[in-house]
Amino acid sequence: MDEQFILRVPPSVAERINRLLSENASSSEDKSLDLEFSEDGRTGTFVIGNDRFPASVLDLPCVVESYKTYDDSALVKTADVGQMILVRESGEASPDVVEYRHGLTPPLRDARKRRFRREPDLNPELVQRVEKDLVNIMSGGTVENLDADVNGQGDAGDENARNANKKAPPAAAAKPEVPDTGGNAGEPFGSDSDDSDDSM
Repeated sequence: MDEQFILRVPPSVAERINRLLSENASSSEDKSLDLEFSEDGRTGTFVIGNDRFPASVLDLPCVVESYKTYDDSALVKTADVGQMILVRESGEASPDVVEYRHGLTPPLRDARKRRFRREPDLNPELVQRVEKDLVNIMSGGTVENLDADVNGQGDAGDENARNANKKAPPAAAAKPEVPDTGGNAGEPFGSDSDDSDDSM
């Protein structure tokens, strides 16, 4: 797949880019188009002609799929786009967040707040402790940070579980006395066909 991003520019810059792409580059006064980033990878400068504009890389609230077509009927997916380069006018303030608040289209305005559930409030210390315990368990160790009352409940719970699994053996059921019908009294079990008639 290709590597793609969305370039969002102010209207005045968009007109200049359209002219640069539609005309012969040698006849346009804006002959160069460049994008430079600082070491943090999130801020940079967009250069068109001799003008420089501040730019920021922002994460989109949701992934956008990009498609292209060769015959105007079949679409081929080319990339998943998850970031946008936002070019601002020189006087505008830099965004202080990493994720862009809105999607690309009007229905996704304030998408993170309106369309996605809230992230749960988790205590970072608890998360780190649980991660450490899981690593210990996976490496063959035991959990170190259990409270005494949890240990007591765990032992009692294990003992109760063991006792619940131990069922009393069923008492041997007394067989009812059945009177002997005298069918084959004293003879071994067998059929009468064993003593077949030898007259034939």
